[in-house]
This record gives sequence, structure tokens and C-alpha cells, in this order.
Amino acid sequence: MSWEWPEELDALTAAPDHHALLLENERVRVLETLIPAGQTTAVHTHRWPNVQYVVSSSTDFVRRDGEGSVLLDTRVSGGPTAPATLWSEPLPPHSIENVGEHDLRVIMVELKG
Repeated sequence: MSWEWPEELDALTAAPDHHALLLENERVRVLETLIPAGQTTAVHTHRWPNVQYVVSSSTDFVRRDGEGSVLLDTRVSGGPTAPATLWSEPLPPHSIENVGEHDLRVIMVELKG
């Protein structure tokens, strides 16, 4: 699969304050995402399909695209409550703003191919 977004937008490069590498090999990359209440990630991407395990959630967050347009506001549409397991296709440029009162913590297993 060809990825159209630059490597500089990879989550670990573009948003290192909120993403940590837990494990990587030729098949998977496992990330921990931690977004404390009141914080917003830098714009970043996730280039592989992934399984997300929501460890803790404020349930209130806003996902914006790379230009800042709101894609999802869980205060309006509802969001996952922890614990939850979700599937996601690769994610183009986006940011997450935690507008809730609790930390948002997700373990993401990216499937490389």
C-alpha cells in the first residue's frame, strides 16, 4: 500500500508528547497514546490498520482533520467508554483534543502488512 502522507507526520515523530513506542517488529507496532485532560495532540497520522484498546477515557474528546475541521465530537455523538476495543483503518492527518475531565489512554496495535 502506498502512503500519501510524509513520514514527518507519523505519530511518534509528529506527536511524541502523546505517543510512546511499546514494541515494534516486522509485523506490528504497538503504541501507547496518553492524552491528559485539557491537552491536544499535534497533527499526526497512523499509516497502518490497527486495533485500539481504550484503557481509560474521559469519553469527551474532539477529533479534527489536518486542517482543523471537526470530524468527531463525542460530546455530541457519544464515544467509547473504557474498557473498549475498536478497529480502525489507517488514519490520515488528525489531532485529538481531550475536552473531558480524565486522561485518555489507548494501546494501539498497528498491523504492518
